[in-house]
Amino acid sequence: MKKLPALCPSCEFALEVSELSCESCGTKVSGNYSLPLLLQLSPEEQQFLLDFITSSGSIKKMAEQLGKSYPTVRNYLDDLIEKINNIKNH
Repeated sequence: MKKLPALCPSCEFALEVSELSCESCGTKVSGNYSLPLLLQLSPEEQQFLLDFITSSGSIKKMAEQLGKSYPTVRNYLDDLIEKINNIKNH
């Protein structure tokens, strides 16, 4: 399955969705829509969030799973929170 790109391959600006279609009946919806916030994150960031949620939000469990120190995982999470806040505010 093809991956949905979130950034322009030329200038790395955020892409927008311009058309959605129904495979069943052929209905199409056109317009300019922003990608959902989570799709604006890299695949690695998305996976980190999924792992974090499934570990019940435990940084300690995440550190063990990733083989990283607690402060390293905490810093990564803080950076990810900052990125999400920046996306939300733009």
